[in-house]
Amino acid sequence: MKALLVTGDRSGSGKTSITLAVAALLAQEASVQTYKVAMDYIDPSYLTAVTGRPCRNLDSYVMDPTLIRAVFEHGAKGAEIALVEGVRGLYEGAEAIGDAGSTASVAKALDLPVVLVVDARSITRSAAALVKGFAAFDPEVRIVGVILNNISSEGHRRKTVQAVEHFCGIPVIGAIPKSEEMRLAMRHLGLVPYREGQESGDFLDRIRAVKEVIGSYIDLDALKALMEDYRSVGAAGPFARTHEADVTVAVAYDEAFNFYYNDLFDVLHAGGAEIRTFSPVHDPLPAADGYIVGGGYPEMHAAALEANDRCREALKEAAANGVPIYAECGGLIYLTDRLVMRAGWQGREEEETCAMCGVFSGETGMPAHRTLGYVEGRAGAACPFGEGAFRGHEFHYSEVRLAPETRFAYTLSRGTGIRGALDGAVTEQTLASYTHLHPAASADFFHGFLQACRQGPRS
Repeated sequence: MKALLVTGDRSGSGKTSITLAVAALLAQEASVQTYKVAMDYIDPSYLTAVTGRPCRNLDSYVMDPTLIRAVFEHGAKGAEIALVEGVRGLYEGAEAIGDAGSTASVAKALDLPVVLVVDARSITRSAAALVKGFAAFDPEVRIVGVILNNISSEGHRRKTVQAVEHFCGIPVIGAIPKSEEMRLAMRHLGLVPYREGQESGDFLDRIRAVKEVIGSYIDLDALKALMEDYRSVGAAGPFARTHEADVTVAVAYDEAFNFYYNDLFDVLHAGGAEIRTFSPVHDPLPAADGYIVGGGYPEMHAAALEANDRCREALKEAAANGVPIYAECGGLIYLTDRLVMRAGWQGREEEETCAMCGVFSGETGMPAHRTLGYVEGRAGAACPFGEGAFRGHEFHYSEVRLAPETRFAYTLSRGTGIRGALDGAVTEQTLASYTHLHPAASADFFHGFLQACRQGPRS
């Protein structure tokens, strides 16, 4: 299997659009497995859509190198090409000195060649200095090609390509002109998820335009020539089957809730779960031994969620009966009493309130201060799915205010949870948190969830 990593010199360099187009173009002639560095749900939804294979996440803040290789190799089964999209700038990570959480750390863990996307807006010879600095910064990171973005003219292209290739000895395999067509649809937490956007003809037209523009200005054969054979180490990870299917887990999956790492379904399957999906927007709650409600944009579908009172009331009853339920971020919002969207939010002229499930006494307010970043903490004795340390990620634009008597399972390293350093609200066998966990990195936690499903309601 051939493999390559595409990254940027900074956030906004254009690497997401470029990687998306490259994946789509390569998928026309080969089986392409994509990966996204960092804990991100939206970019992977695009990469999954254009390749037909579930994109996987790789993150060195929550995974050690052995687990990174295990996830990479598990996802790559049957693929001819592996394409990894980086996050932010190549060397950006969780720390100023160490490289945990960075694209560079993943490139080193997998020993992959790297193509660097450079935002060349308003620079020519300086682009060579930038590339040379990136190449020299960490000798273990192998930059083998460059793609220039935001090129304004033929003269700009010619001078910048010549400077980079002369001073750096690294080939420039593409020079993309500055173009409004390169912009993808955005929302308050980033890109619009592919599942939602695909309902819009304009959205799909933008995807096609990005593919056509980039396909015209990148030498795809030169890019393929930079790929290298990946050397498998036979890493297994948490994907080996440990139980025959003996529990049913219903996962909320629709336009409101679709922030899931694709490894979740494999980890659950390996642990003995039969998985079915349902829509809190459209469906009644299906019978199951346990429920998972992931993140998403419930605020964009609040009225429809309120209207489906059959599902809301059934989930509240299941929680009260002690059925195991796990919810993250958007799922946490759904389990509160109500969602309050303030005047001015998304163009509202006045405050709007929609009823949610009422599993937890309290409400969610939007908007609030945007919280983004890694988090670490510990699940204590109140956690229904087991104790232990964890690392995860938060990304939300809301404020959840729960009743004073609410119990919490998590103590975080920073004060960004539901109530300062407290996160993971608990009632019976329901756990709901702002913290997102990666299922491969937190496999023991999800096995604990399955064990709770196996044992049945406590009430």
